[in-house]
Amino acid sequence: MAYEFGFEKTDAYQLVVEVARWMRDQNWPTGTAHLKDQGTRAADSAVLNMAEGYTRRGRAGNNQLRIAQASAAEVLAVLDVLDLPGGTAQQQKLRRVAAMLQKMQR
Repeated sequence: MAYEFGFEKTDAYQLVVEVARWMRDQNWPTGTAHLKDQGTRAADSAVLNMAEGYTRRGRAGNNQLRIAQASAAEVLAVLDVLDLPGGTAQQQKLRRVAAMLQKMQR
């Protein structure tokens, strides 16, 4: 079996990847390109910072996990501004991710 990073097995990582892919696949309303850019970048940031933070230890790791949590909150806020079909379900995933990230901080 190939090596797997610990974060790949977590529900938090799998959920945040789902949300990031979902954000990218949406049909965004005309005039919201700035929100698409901000939201998809924040979703990508949540994924990447979670991976890095989970792998690191101590203050540096906790800081990355906090950044991932803040990025997840930013995605949730973008979905508050827009009314995308399925957005509420994605926000619920982000709330779960944020709770799990909070617990991961050591």
